[in-house]
Amino acid sequence: MSIVKLKDKRTGTTYVYESESYWDKEKKQPRSRRKLIGKLDENGEVIPTGKSGRKKGSSAQKEDTVFPEPITEYIRVIEEKDALIRDLKAENKALKKERQEILQTLNELSSKLTD
Repeated sequence: MSIVKLKDKRTGTTYVYESESYWDKEKKQPRSRRKLIGKLDENGEVIPTGKSGRKKGSSAQKEDTVFPEPITEYIRVIEEKDALIRDLKAENKALKKERQEILQTLNELSSKLTD
């Protein structure tokens, strides 16, 4: 058994696996099994993942729940933009309905004119 470290390029997180090699008799090739141990933090320590995960109740984690002022400002901006999107979607829906009514009226008029 060996320890394997793999870095996720998308997130930059390094995961630590326990790797075991074995011989696959059917395919006649060496294979390996990996079991996730955890991920590395900034100090190079392994943080267990899975069912247990990071221990809750530590004082450092409680401090993380309080957002600094710039983050709350971003949250406020996002909420405003979400409200604007909802308003625009409602307006778009109303305009589509109005357009359908106008098209229906035009079709009725054009059928009367051709008769």
